[in-house]
Amino acid sequence: MGLLRRDRSHGPTRLAVLLACVPGLLVFSTGCGREHGGPGVYAAHGVVEDVDLETAQVLIDHEAVDGLMEAMTMSFVVPDAEVLAALAPGQVIDFEIGFTGRSYEVRGFEVVGEASPEEGWRRLGDGLVRTSEAPPFDLIDQAGRSVSLASLGDRVLLVDFIYTSCPGPCPVQTANQVALQRRLPERLREDVHFVSITLDPEVDEPPALRRYAEARGADLATWSFLTGPPDVVAELVRRWGVGSIRREGGEIDHTLLTFLVHEGRVMERFTPQSEADEIFEAVVALAEARHARVAGDTAAAAP
Repeated sequence: MGLLRRDRSHGPTRLAVLLACVPGLLVFSTGCGREHGGPGVYAAHGVVEDVDLETAQVLIDHEAVDGLMEAMTMSFVVPDAEVLAALAPGQVIDFEIGFTGRSYEVRGFEVVGEASPEEGWRRLGDGLVRTSEAPPFDLIDQAGRSVSLASLGDRVLLVDFIYTSCPGPCPVQTANQVALQRRLPERLREDVHFVSITLDPEVDEPPALRRYAEARGADLATWSFLTGPPDVVAELVRRWGVGSIRREGGEIDHTLLTFLVHEGRVMERFTPQSEADEIFEAVVALAEARHARVAGDTAAAAP
């Protein structure tokens, strides 16, 4: 790809500066406000972490920019729609920063490489995503059998956290997962496994989990509802980054997240706002790749 740029002038965008300096929102650095260069155009190099088409911004983990700022992960405005559309996570780019004095803009870029698997990047469909290590677990399922992350092998996993007495959000989330399970093509069913870990292990022993699953139509051939010692589960919930607080009435307020996991890596985190088709397409992309690989291995091993 050649250098994409537009020579039109761009007005200052105060929103970009404000968002860039909100800790934990768009910038993961304490470097805000430490730039020492004046308005102008600067050459930079970095890795595209994320692209937000709605706000026309790109998150880039960049090296130090000579004369402007230190190395950091920062959000930039992308005023030109063509440039924005060409950016994608996982691209290693040389790019131009236009500093107006109040905002930082990506004026143009050239792809010079692809982010490294050693940095956690994995292919998902046609694109790249930055992944993280999935915290391991070793619990028991609705039938009292031991199930661990390792025991599920290289299957594509959808992991969520529920509890059986949840008054609303958990049954809705489970219903959505059941719909996805039923929507999967028959030939891919064995490539995908669903995992639901209880947030209330003192109550949710295996029989309770089985009743919950059967009442909601889950196919337990490819779905494990898991529980374990309360201290083990509590640590697991913490390590997966699922916030949960028990209220006085016994209800548990918790984060509703679904984790897409493959080969020990968290590929995506889906929220209730994620589109069903988006989740389905991501799952199928990984399942298709696994299915083809298993079929190839089987054919190669045949006499």
